[in-house]
Amino acid sequence: MRYTPLVYSLLTATLAVSALPEKQRPLQNNLGPAMPPPPSDSPSTSDPSGGDTVILSDVLGNDRSINIFAGFTRDFATISQRFEDSALNTTILAPVNSAIMGLPRKPWEDPKDYDELGANAYEGGDGEERAQRNLRRFVEQHCVAASPWKEGEKLKTLAGDEIWWESKDGVKMIQPGKIEVSSVASRVHNGEVWILKGVRNYA
Repeated sequence: MRYTPLVYSLLTATLAVSALPEKQRPLQNNLGPAMPPPPSDSPSTSDPSGGDTVILSDVLGNDRSINIFAGFTRDFATISQRFEDSALNTTILAPVNSAIMGLPRKPWEDPKDYDELGANAYEGGDGEERAQRNLRRFVEQHCVAASPWKEGEKLKTLAGDEIWWESKDGVKMIQPGKIEVSSVASRVHNGEVWILKGVRNYA
């Protein structure tokens, strides 16, 4: 059986459940006027004058549209620790769930592995290690070790690739690849979470 990380299956199931309509609840007339929820793209911010400092690890899991990618990041201690470190700034480029689910191959699959090792490339202990290595590279391709990140500024991802972003007609695009940024979900003390409509090249 080909290697499939448990988190991918669990998050896929979670995504399916979260898409189900909620049951209607009777109105209660002792709660006062209803208040609309905040916009989904309104950024979370740290409050310098307040008590605790909000950091990336506090907000990455808040948006259900990127919970698959958020789950992947938790598989790797060094990445999770970076998001928890208020002294290390990061811009997280989180693809939406639908972009990950629509990939022609899983984030931990590499065509080179199949070319060299065949269909059983991810079988057994060695195969699992290979898949974890590939998945880590996928996550690192979507993290830039800086924030704030200025337009046109060429920076390296945690995987070592050089990327930048540009704005056209008010839309942010990650280059190379012309990947559209749908929103900046969070701005916190040690970085930002950008939601991408697509996935960076991860081969």
